[in-house]
Amino acid sequence: QAQLVESGGGSVQAGGSLVLSCTMTGITASDYCLAWFRQTPGKEREGVAVMDGDGDGATYVDSVKGRFTISKNNAKTLLLQMVSLKPEDTAMYYCAAGRREVRTLYPRRYRPCLPKSEKYTRWGQGTQVTVSS
Repeated sequence: QAQLVESGGGSVQAGGSLVLSCTMTGITASDYCLAWFRQTPGKEREGVAVMDGDGDGATYVDSVKGRFTISKNNAKTLLLQMVSLKPEDTAMYYCAAGRREVRTLYPRRYRPCLPKSEKYTRWGQGTQVTVSS
């Protein structure tokens, strides 16, 4: 059974850094889009960074470009490296996985991975990031 478990959240001062990890079990990462979302109370979940399970096609929401990096350090661990953190980055962060959508069968090509929560069916429990000014 697929399971995603985040770790690495915490409290830092503005300008600090954190690395979030997501351990993925029960899925073959290359078959999925992988993403990090964040959410604050009363707001919709926001797609922060997304890439395909091969580690390509990384895209970011404008507010984190140049500061956050999504990557995999092996087949089972998704990372989000965050530097130059700002108070507005404070949120619960979730990793997510959703099946890649096939665009063509021969040759096999996929549609781009998108930061839309409805595209993702596997979610972690979340890890809190708090940035103080």
